[in-house]
Amino acid sequence: MAGKIKITGLEKAWILYDVGNSAFILLCSTLFPIYFHAVAGQDGVSQTDYLAYWGYATSAVTLLVACSGPVLGTMTDFKGLKKPFFAASMLAGAAGCALTGFAGSWKVFLLFYIIARCGYSTSLIFYDAMLVDVTKKERMDDISARGFAWGYIGSCIPFVAGLCLVLTAEQTGIGQMRAMTLAFAISAVWWLAATVPLLRKYRQLHYVPAKRHIVRESFRRLAATLGHIRREREVFLFLLAFFCYIDGVYTIIDMATAYGTALGLDTPGLLLALLMTQAVAFPATLVFGRLAGIYSSRDLISVCIVAYMFIALFAFSLDSQTKFWILAVCVGLFQGGVQALSRSHFARIIPKDRTGEYFGIFDICGKGASFLGTMLVSMTTQLTGSMQSGIGSLVILFLLGLVLFRKSCKKTAGEM
Repeated sequence: MAGKIKITGLEKAWILYDVGNSAFILLCSTLFPIYFHAVAGQDGVSQTDYLAYWGYATSAVTLLVACSGPVLGTMTDFKGLKKPFFAASMLAGAAGCALTGFAGSWKVFLLFYIIARCGYSTSLIFYDAMLVDVTKKERMDDISARGFAWGYIGSCIPFVAGLCLVLTAEQTGIGQMRAMTLAFAISAVWWLAATVPLLRKYRQLHYVPAKRHIVRESFRRLAATLGHIRREREVFLFLLAFFCYIDGVYTIIDMATAYGTALGLDTPGLLLALLMTQAVAFPATLVFGRLAGIYSSRDLISVCIVAYMFIALFAFSLDSQTKFWILAVCVGLFQGGVQALSRSHFARIIPKDRTGEYFGIFDICGKGASFLGTMLVSMTTQLTGSMQSGIGSLVILFLLGLVLFRKSCKKTAGEM
């Protein structure tokens, strides 16, 4: 992709939604685990069980999205349905985000958290599927990367506002728990506001003609796709690979603060380190978007997966604030690249008029939340009694993902 490209108004609106929803997902890896730790601690939940329950809740989100996402995604391929489904999911996510701060017990908190994550995850099915309507095929890598990049830096605005409230809670007299409640509300409003331009500008260009019985037809089409997708070698192997390596990526994102908190590391230091991750991810993701115009997505995604293998191995020795900062910087270097390039890579190899259907399946494998990864970490932690072993076990997922991904690219090596 030579030279600079001019970003259209629709592309900017699409990118802006990444700015809005990323504020919520940043909470999920920072303040939410800390808030849950405080609420769970009041009810006598142990450190090990706290980390495990957090992982189980995240896994529950994946199961719910896995059951509903593909069907909902298939339904939105019909004319005129993608935008309203997207809006409804976003509203559910933002409402759940705001309500978490009013939870009186750890069980109620996890309930609101699951609602918010489900709304967030299903909105991403429809949002990712919009990419083919928003931009051209040759611009997908760059636009996808810009979405993640600006999402990282833009999400820092409400996060910093909320963090200031939390860090000055004692001085201002509002208390840390109430400060976190305000921080959750700020992020929810930010999310809503960032969505408005996309809702105004988006038009569904690629779709399946409307049917009389949409629900029944959606199940029929989804069943047919699941039946023959195994014969689509490139798509099938990529989905298997993506399931493995992106689960590892999202597990590290989802459980980083919970992991550091359980190790007894300083809370303000953890939050600032994760803020550093966002700052590093912004330019790094833009660089990956530009590199995609020079090198194949096959090679760039492979580099990211290998890097995450080393990150997981490094987690075995994580026992200090300094090492956590090093981990945060390393994650920032590769996080956006692997996410953005995976999204645009998949968008290029699927039918344009069935993106909702295919991204519904894609979401099972990653964007909803990490299932296999969080379960692996939670179970390994409880079985061995070692949190380092739990995080380190993610190396297995990255290795499997790398092997499967390279196999998926063999057929079209010259096209990537």
